[in-house]
Amino acid sequence: MNRYQFVEDHQRRHGVKRLCVILGLARSSFCYRRRSAAAGAARQAVEAALAARIRKVHQDSNGTCGVPRITAELRDEGGPAINHKRVARIMRTIGLEGVRLRRRHRTTVADQAAARRRI
Repeated sequence: MNRYQFVEDHQRRHGVKRLCVILGLARSSFCYRRRSAAAGAARQAVEAALAARIRKVHQDSNGTCGVPRITAELRDEGGPAINHKRVARIMRTIGLEGVRLRRRHRTTVADQAAARRRI
């Protein structure tokens, strides 16, 4: 439970002003949070639906697609416009990541004609 929820639950008994003073909250921030609660709930619902779409695209690619390809797939499917940063944040929160293929760089090339030194 966070402090704002505590004030919300106990405001009838003790009053918002007193609770905010005790908890060290600004009343304006409490009122702003109460006003924007509906928008926050709507945003969470949209992100949950988006997370389901991201998970489906990721599973369809056998877990290989990363943020750029998933973003491109979601744009091709249609729906609301989505930014790659938002896709990356949602993938991070649900624990998905693409496969990273690493090339092995060879830094030293041995001369086969040279005689081997023995120590």
